[in-house]
Amino acid sequence: MNTEHTFQVPDLSCGHCVASVTKALAPLGAQVQADPATKQVRVSAPATVARTELVAALVAAGYPPA
Repeated sequence: MNTEHTFQVPDLSCGHCVASVTKALAPLGAQVQADPATKQVRVSAPATVARTELVAALVAAGYPPA
């Protein structure tokens, strides 16, 4: 079972950013939908993955959520 998370990511501005965010969250088993226009990242992750783990992966990739 997956849990849905939504993040506002101010630094999300292009397709390269989307690819970087997707790559950063993939090892956690997350599916990502990111929209540079709204700077919103929607994540569907296994329920065993804590929101703090997702945030840590975004921060490590250089895309900290607001």
